[in-house]
Order: sequence, then structure tokens, then C-alpha cells
Amino acid sequence: MALQPFHLAIPVHDLALARHFYGTVFGCPEGRSSDHWVDFDFFGHQLVIHYQAPAPAQPAATSGVGDHDVPVPHFGVVLSWEGWETLAARLREQGVPFEIEPCVRFAGQVGEQGTMFLYDPCGNALEFKCFKDIDQLFAR
Repeated sequence: MALQPFHLAIPVHDLALARHFYGTVFGCPEGRSSDHWVDFDFFGHQLVIHYQAPAPAQPAATSGVGDHDVPVPHFGVVLSWEGWETLAARLREQGVPFEIEPCVRFAGQVGEQGTMFLYDPCGNALEFKCFKDIDQLFAR
């Protein structure tokens, strides 16, 4: 069965900055938009950024996974290994700082994966993963 695209709407406190980040830094094609929201084709999925006035800063929540404390909540996409490496190179070229640098997690174990974490300019955490064996995605 082919995967269906997901739809995700996230808050941003600066629509222009977030529009540049997803449209230019990531290279995601833009879809419909208004003065308060913008649709993007986010690796085949529908990501919508919605303007929301900034809220008071909250300490970032994390959860231990492997050797890292990963930001929670977060979202992202599972890419092919080559696509993941290409994206990591693109983000480095764009000067995007990583919260967790691209690395291999669970090496030699069930669920071995490439992963990287970063924040968009509005504080939304993103993770991009890849598996050399995609059948390991849900392996236990």
C-alpha cells in the first residue's frame, strides 16, 4: 500500500522568516497562502505554517534516545539514505545549526538509523531519519 501524505500545521511567530526557512533553506515548493499561513510541499507531505504571536519561552523538553537527549515534541520525515545525506549537506551549506549533528544511531542493532535534529527559526524541532534497511523502521 502506498503511503498517503500527512498534513501537519505548526505555529510560527515570524511568517516571513519561516517562509524563507522552509521555502529557501529546505527548497520546499510553496502552495496556497494567506496573510496568516503558508502551505508547503514538505517532501511530499503538506506542512502548513500558521502565524501565532510568540508565547513566553518555555524550557525545552527532551527525552533520552540512544546517546542523545532529543527535543520533544518534534516532527520530520524518513528519507532514503542518499536523500538524508543530501539534505544534511544542503543544511550545512545554508549554515543551519544542528541541535544533534547528523549521525548514525543504534549502529549494528535493530533499528540502525541516520538521524539529525535542528530547529526552525521559530523554535519548532525537526528530525530527519534514514534507514539502510527501511524494513527496520518498525522493527522491535
